[in-house]
Amino acid sequence: MKPMPHFTPPTITPPTEVLGVLASLKAMRENALNVIPEIAYNQPIVTGTTGQRRWHMVQGPEAMKQVFLDKVDQYPKADVIIRMLRAAVGESLFTSEGPAWRWQRRAIAPVFAARNVSALAPLMTATAERTVERLEKVPTGPAEMVQEMLSATFDVICDVALSGRAHFDTETYCDAVTHYMLTAGRASLLDFLDVPNWLPRPGELLAKTSVKTMHEMVSKAIKARQRQGPGEREDLLDYMLKANDPETGRTMNAQDLLYNLQFFIVAGHETTALTLAWALYLIAHDPDVQARAHEEARNAITGEAATAKDLENAPYIEQILDETMRLYPPVGFLARKALAHDQIYDRDIKPRDTVFLNIFALHRHHDLWSKPALFNPENFTAEQREKRNRFQFVPFGAGPRICVGANFAMLQAQIILTTLLARFHFEASGPAPIPTMQMTIRPEPGINLSISPL
Repeated sequence: MKPMPHFTPPTITPPTEVLGVLASLKAMRENALNVIPEIAYNQPIVTGTTGQRRWHMVQGPEAMKQVFLDKVDQYPKADVIIRMLRAAVGESLFTSEGPAWRWQRRAIAPVFAARNVSALAPLMTATAERTVERLEKVPTGPAEMVQEMLSATFDVICDVALSGRAHFDTETYCDAVTHYMLTAGRASLLDFLDVPNWLPRPGELLAKTSVKTMHEMVSKAIKARQRQGPGEREDLLDYMLKANDPETGRTMNAQDLLYNLQFFIVAGHETTALTLAWALYLIAHDPDVQARAHEEARNAITGEAATAKDLENAPYIEQILDETMRLYPPVGFLARKALAHDQIYDRDIKPRDTVFLNIFALHRHHDLWSKPALFNPENFTAEQREKRNRFQFVPFGAGPRICVGANFAMLQAQIILTTLLARFHFEASGPAPIPTMQMTIRPEPGINLSISPL
C-alpha cells in the first residue's frame, strides 16, 4: 500500500467576508492572495463591488473555458494589469491585444516550437550541472533556494533570448525586478477609483530607477548581439529581428525588441525558479515523496546531469512539479475586462465589469480536488489527468493566449529538478514561508533548506 500524503503546506487563511475598498487595497498591497474570500474555495463564482467597480471572481473550470477560450476576444486584460506592467514591458506580447498581439505571437512562437525546445535541452543540462557545482560549494548550513534557482533559470533564458548573459549583472538585474514588483507592480488606490491609466501611480514613480536599470542592461545586450551577428543557432532575438507582419509589413523596432526581450527574460526565469524552489520545499517536508523521487532520478539519469531523453524515465518528478504548480501557481489570478454583456454561471456580466480568473482557488477548490490543502503528487498520475476537466488545472493559462513558453518552462524545470534529486538530499530549515503574491506567488521571506550529497 502506498503511504498517504501527510504534509499540509503553508497557505493563506482567507477572510470570511468580501473585503471593502480600503481593506481590499491594504490586502492587495500586502499580499494579493488575502483578497480571496473563504467562499471562493467552495463556489464557482463570487460577485461583489469595490467602490464603483463591479467584479466577479471565477474559480470553476467552465468559467475558465468561457473566458480563456470560447469568448477570449470579449475578455481582454483589465486596465489595472496593463498599468502595472506598462513601464517595464510596454506594448509587448503580454500586454497587447488584437492585431498587435497576433503579429507578435507569430513572430515569437517559432523559437518555442517543440523541435526548437528539444534542441535547447543541452543548454538546460549544462545549467543543471552548474547548479550542482554551486550547491556543492555551499558552506555548512542552509541555502536560500529561491536565489539559487533564480540564478539557474537566468542562465537558460539569457542563452535562449540572447545567446548568453555576458552583459547582465544577475544580482543587480534581479534586485531591480523585485523592486519593480514591490512598487509599480502593486495595486494603487487610484486603480480602485477608476483614475485613468495615463496618470502615473506613486509606485510607478518609485520604480523609475528599477526600470532604467533593467532597460539599460537589456538594451546593452541587444546591441552587443547585433554587433556580433547570428550565432551557430538562432535565438529569440534572431526570430524577432526577422519577424514581419504579413498583413502590414511591420517589423520590430528597437523599442519592440527591448520590451519583448525584457518581458521574456523576467517571466521566463522567475516563474520557473519559483516553481523549483517551492517543489524543493515540498519535497523536503515529505520523506516518502523525496525517497521515491531520489530513486527515480538516480535510475533515470545516464550521465552527470539529466537530459531530455532521461526524462522519459522520470514521470514522478513531472507529477511533483505539476502538484507544486497546483498549490503555488506562478500567477495566482488574472484580471479581465468584459467588453459586452454575457453570462457566467447564473451571473449577468455587464460591460466594464472586471472578471478575476482565480487560479489559486481553482487549484484548491473543495468541489474539484480531494483534500486540496495536502501535498499529493498522486493528483497527477496518468489516470487522474485523464479524468480531470482540462480547465481545472491551468498554471500556464489556456486557450490562444496560453503561455508561449510553457513547454520550455516544463522541460527546464524537469531537467534541473531531476538532476538535483539525483545528487542531493534536502531538509527543511528555518520558518515556514508565506505564499505572497504581487505579480507572482513568492515564498516570503524565502526557502531555506539544508543540503547534503547522496
